[in-house]
Amino acid sequence: MSLFNKVLASVGIGSAKVDTKLHKSSYTLNENVTGIVEITGGSTEQQIDAIYLSLYTNFIREIDDKKINDQAILSQFQLNEPFIIQANEKHEIPFSFPLPSVVPITIGKSRVWIQTGLDIKNAVDPKDKDFIDIQPSPLANSVLTAIQNMGFRLRKVDNEQAPSYLRRQTPIVQEFEFTPTNQTYRRYLDELELVFLGHSQNSVEILLQVDRRARGLGGFLSEAFDMDESFIRLTLFENDNLSAKLSHAIEAKMK
Repeated sequence: MSLFNKVLASVGIGSAKVDTKLHKSSYTLNENVTGIVEITGGSTEQQIDAIYLSLYTNFIREIDDKKINDQAILSQFQLNEPFIIQANEKHEIPFSFPLPSVVPITIGKSRVWIQTGLDIKNAVDPKDKDFIDIQPSPLANSVLTAIQNMGFRLRKVDNEQAPSYLRRQTPIVQEFEFTPTNQTYRRYLDELELVFLGHSQNSVEILLQVDRRARGLGGFLSEAFDMDESFIRLTLFENDNLSAKLSHAIEAKMK
């Protein structure tokens, strides 16, 4: 009977199960995710080679002008050394890990989840999936609010594959796309795009893409070759006058 149970467990029937229990489901950037991984033994003893937690998000990949929905691992952690779990035994492992600075805010179609996996030799690896909400840090929220108060409307938010020069830092970027609503900006700009590159306790690093409105034949040619897009890299601090610093940087690219 024991041999039969082992055969069943090897194909996932009566195998060990995993359940991740988070202490909460909503987090702010710079927080640690904490919880307990609960492993319940199946119908026979099994060796657990590893327990790993993977932080995932969804994003859009563009291939040959087609947009494809994909998913990316933002970070991954191994929790334990190999151990034996007996039939019907319960084993709990507490965990805590920091959210990476590139984790996207769960706004629009953006999703973030933790996938827990057991690595069991010669068996189907059990998995568990838990979605979490990611809220902007107070400073990131202030940056987004300042841009809207300056005369921009948030049009859409997408997770996209990171451009080649950023892929060493992150597989994806979250792009906030704004359109101008006041006359000053509408006269010169088509849109403004923002990406958060990094967060600390009292600062954020952002990348702004200023898309200037084409003017005349020269403007049309610039737009055709993507030369109308200008980039601004800024570090913003808690005590900054955000609206003044942002507007100064944007208006310098409008000239």
